[in-house]
Amino acid sequence: MDHSISALLFLVLYAAVACAAAVLPQNYWKQMLPNTPMPVPIRELFLPADVGDRKTTSDGALVKDGEDGKIIFANNLPATEAELSNDANAEIFFLEKDLHPGDKRKLHFTRRTPEATFIPRPVADAFPFSTEKLPEILTLFSIKTDSKEAEDMKNSLLPCDAADPGEAKFCATSLESMVDFAISSLGTSSVQALSSEGSKKRQFYSVVPSGVQSMVAEGENTVSCHALPYPYAVFFCHAGTSANKVYKVKLVGEDGGRATAIAVCHTKTSGWHPKHLAFQVLKVEPGTTICHFFPQDNVVWIPRR
Repeated sequence: MDHSISALLFLVLYAAVACAAAVLPQNYWKQMLPNTPMPVPIRELFLPADVGDRKTTSDGALVKDGEDGKIIFANNLPATEAELSNDANAEIFFLEKDLHPGDKRKLHFTRRTPEATFIPRPVADAFPFSTEKLPEILTLFSIKTDSKEAEDMKNSLLPCDAADPGEAKFCATSLESMVDFAISSLGTSSVQALSSEGSKKRQFYSVVPSGVQSMVAEGENTVSCHALPYPYAVFFCHAGTSANKVYKVKLVGEDGGRATAIAVCHTKTSGWHPKHLAFQVLKVEPGTTICHFFPQDNVVWIPRR
């Protein structure tokens, strides 16, 4: 199937939904979350894009702007050599004691999946979505089986298929399903959706005076949603326990550019793999509180205070 056929299929499905559905994704957000502003990086995922007409290299891999780092660092897996050698990956981790005004570190606030955009839930639900269906999915989107994009998609589908009785996890293939999971997990529709925003230049940033704000009260749960590399916007969401802390951090770059970063600190890490990337780059032991900043197209959901 070439790009034109793939694009035609998408457009036919999209047109059918547009005619039949009364609630579009943006309107669903307003309906379910009337008092929750949509973060700018999430609004940007509605920019017009043709799922069947992506920029690709000669081997069929998706052309991405910015770093090509791993999206999710599994807590139960050791770091790979490639991850350890990628400075952009290492830069996102830090210790909670270092989160204070004047702290300075090199950061790059950018979308990890720059080509992906949201599609309506009925369209997303019509597409196959599992590792078992990967060959069919690759054909549907005209992606070569031996390409880097095919490998990325396989890695994205794996955590979506895996069951974990210890944590509520869900892969949201639409904005509507992400909203539903957040509301269900937090037990309320009175929520905040937080994303990192601001300057996208990779440079040294400093925490401004009074620039660290705690966003969750002790004992409150959170939901974190991580963007996955896929032809359209897909998020791996997991409901965190009260062991997670969330901070909003105001930063200023060397060039004067401003950014507001969302940081999550994990206080219970004793069960993480002892060779996890965070432990190695920070030179600490399991059980240490580990913090990291979120890329721009990741979302943290918290109860509204």
